[in-house]
Parts: sequence; structure tokens; C-alpha cells
Amino acid sequence: MEQCACVERELDKVLQKFLTYGQHCERSLEELLHYVGQLRAELASAALQGTPLSATLSLVMSQCCRKIKDTVQKLASDHKDIHSSVSRVGKAIDRNFDSEICGVVSDAVWDAREQQQQILQMAIVEHLYQQGMLSVAEELCQESTLNVDLDFKQPFLELNRILEALHEQDLGPALEWAVSHRQRLLELNSSLEFKLHRLHFIRLLAGGPAKQLEALSYARHFQPFARLHQREIQVMMGSLVYLRLGLEKSPYCHLLDSSHWAEICETFTRDACSLLGLSVESPLSVSFASGCVALPVLMNIKLICGHVISRDALNKLINGGKLKCPYCPMEQNPADGKRIIF
Repeated sequence: MEQCACVERELDKVLQKFLTYGQHCERSLEELLHYVGQLRAELASAALQGTPLSATLSLVMSQCCRKIKDTVQKLASDHKDIHSSVSRVGKAIDRNFDSEICGVVSDAVWDAREQQQQILQMAIVEHLYQQGMLSVAEELCQESTLNVDLDFKQPFLELNRILEALHEQDLGPALEWAVSHRQRLLELNSSLEFKLHRLHFIRLLAGGPAKQLEALSYARHFQPFARLHQREIQVMMGSLVYLRLGLEKSPYCHLLDSSHWAEICETFTRDACSLLGLSVESPLSVSFASGCVALPVLMNIKLICGHVISRDALNKLINGGKLKCPYCPMEQNPADGKRIIF
């Protein structure tokens, strides 16, 4: 916990610098614009009178150019200083946390082959449950004799049941779930319940004038969200004016965009997983994605001295047809290096 606190302190310093820099930058530029505006007005006045440029105005113009240059240089210098603060956050992370990924799991976990298989099978089963492939997960449990507790399955079963309903554009199960978990969702600053009510209201609007009274009656569900979503509620109520003409031909046609259904599925998945203590993506998919990102970097070359470097490093270290190992004094022919595939 102390390590997290150290990193947070460095991060707070950076955020404070960003805030201070932003305020200083805005203030400096406003002053500069005001100064340039005054000079422009004086030059325009002189031009209208047909008088030649006076020595005073000429001097003021030179001072203005110098002031602009100095201000820009000062802001650029302050901006560079922020970069060093950002780098200190990275150093704080490296200093307080172990970068060796093997340290995430105890070595004892991998001692027994049977335990290794069980861990891998459990990760696959969890992934299948989270992806909604329930029958495949059950089959794997039976074939691998893996005993999965019902309490472990239940959150995934409920999550997928509601998501299937949303894919069928049925808001009922999701609304029922959101209302029953309202207090905990509010603690997460979730807007899920409001978005579900909004989508149901939009469906009523799409029904045309025949659904107008029902839509107005349903609008009472927006009352608890009026403070946080005032602007969005105003937009929806304003769309009622165009109901008889058809929303699809009105300035509110964006309310009928089908992307709202994809958005509500993402919002529900994210908030429900947070509330249930689950990751949005399964650990297996995260591990696989991390491996796909890391593998190109791990396309390494093993030198004859036994040291391993990346292919890019090999190409950069070649000098006059010879390669000197960066870890030891040995020189060798680059062609003698052997490619290693992890």
C-alpha cells in the first residue's frame, strides 16, 4: 500500500503542475492578446489618419514582437519542465513495484503438474463463462472433472442472461437489475439506470404520436437523475415537438441511432463487472493480448557467448561486419547468432 501511495504522490505533483501551467498559459496568452489588440488599434488609427509610422509606434512594435517571443519561449520552457515530472512518475513506478512479471505468481503454484493443469483449466472455464459460452464451459468442466461451485457460476449466468436480452433489445431484465442495485451503482458513479430509462423513452418516441402520452408518463423516471443529466433530459423532452413530423426527419434524429444499443451493452458490462468484482475482460484474454503485444519484442537473437539481444539491437551493433556483445567483450560474426522463439 505504501508503494501505491508513493506513486500517487508523484502523480499528484504532475497533475498540480498541469493545472498551474494551464492557468498560467491561459493568463499569459490573454494578456498578450490584449496587448497586441491595443497595438493593432493604434496602428489602424494612424493608418486612417494617413500619418506615417512614428518612431514611438515603431519602438512599441519591436517591443511587442520581443514580448511575444519571450512569452512563447517561457511557456515552452515550462512545458518541458512538466515532461521531467512525468518521467519521475515512471521512475517511481519502477522503484516501488517489481517489473518482473514472474513475481506476480508464487513459484510454488507451478510445482505440481496437476495444479498447473487445474489453474489453466479454471482460467479457460472462467473465460468461456464470461464470453457467454455456457454449454462449452459446462462440457469442459465435465471432461476435465473440474468442480466449479455454483456461487462462481452465478454472476456470469446473470450477466449473460441480461446481455442476451439487451441484444434482443429487451430492456426489462437490465432495468430490473439496475433498480435492485441502484445504491451500489450510485456509489460507483454509474449512469447505467439513467441510460436504460433514456433508451426506453427513445423507443416510445420512435412509436410516433400514438406513444406520446405514454412517453410523457414515462418521463417521471428521469426525476432522480435531473441534477446530473439535465441537458440530456432537456434534449429528449424537446424532441416531443417533432413527434408528429417524425423524429427521423428532425434535428433529434440522432436519438434513433442504433449505436445506442451497442453503447448500453458496453455500459452494462463495465458497470456490472465492477459491481460484481469481475474484470471486464477475462484474465485469459488479457494474458493472451499481453502476449501478442510482447511477442514481437521477444523475437530475440542468442549470441555465441550465450547472451540474448533483440534483432533491432543486433542490426544496430554491427560495425564493420563484426558484432561486439553489449554484455561482454566477445566479438563475433553476426551470422553466427541464433534466433530464439518464445
